[in-house]
Amino acid sequence: MRLSVVIPTLDAATHLADTLEAVRGADEILVVDGGSADATVAIAETEGARVLAAPRGRGAQLRAGGEAARGEWLLFLHADTRLDSDWREAAAAHIARRPEAPACFRFRLDDPAWQARVIERGVTARVRLLGLPYGDQGLLVPRALYERVGGFRPLPLMEDVDLVRRLGRPDVLAADAVTRAGRWRKDGWFARSARNLFCLLLYRLGVPAERVAALYG
Repeated sequence: MRLSVVIPTLDAATHLADTLEAVRGADEILVVDGGSADATVAIAETEGARVLAAPRGRGAQLRAGGEAARGEWLLFLHADTRLDSDWREAAAAHIARRPEAPACFRFRLDDPAWQARVIERGVTARVRLLGLPYGDQGLLVPRALYERVGGFRPLPLMEDVDLVRRLGRPDVLAADAVTRAGRWRKDGWFARSARNLFCLLLYRLGVPAERVAALYG
């Protein structure tokens, strides 16, 4: 099974090389750029990724990447998330065992602080109880299923929640997706998580994604 990795970017030069290094060896790597003003595109090209341009906005960029990808399986990954070295084995085992089901990775933050461990446990509980990972856990989807549910919608926020609700509960793979913790450190560990949950609640209550995005910051 051919696997395509799709990574949306916007001014991601400080961390994109690490993300691309971790997925080197995938059958295809697509970087979908939303108009970066830094060296993002040059780094992607140097690392051997196929670079596409798309309207700015993660939903629109992910949709463009999904349409352009050639693989039978699609792995959607945030530019600030680095997969552990055992991700290929975990993905291959899932594809062999559950060829029609979506999957995500375990959520980890790249910070030794105790607050990071608390947030990780909260994410684990959310995924276990609600079957709802966010995009920073990566999303592995068979193309047939992705196309059947209509793929990503060009939303300014909650594009991952919207897609997962249509895909159904994903399996959690035995490998980590390690996300940069800068947003949590900057905004406050629990303040950032509380804002995320508040935005999710608003969206689930029917508030348009455009209005939620304005509150997300």
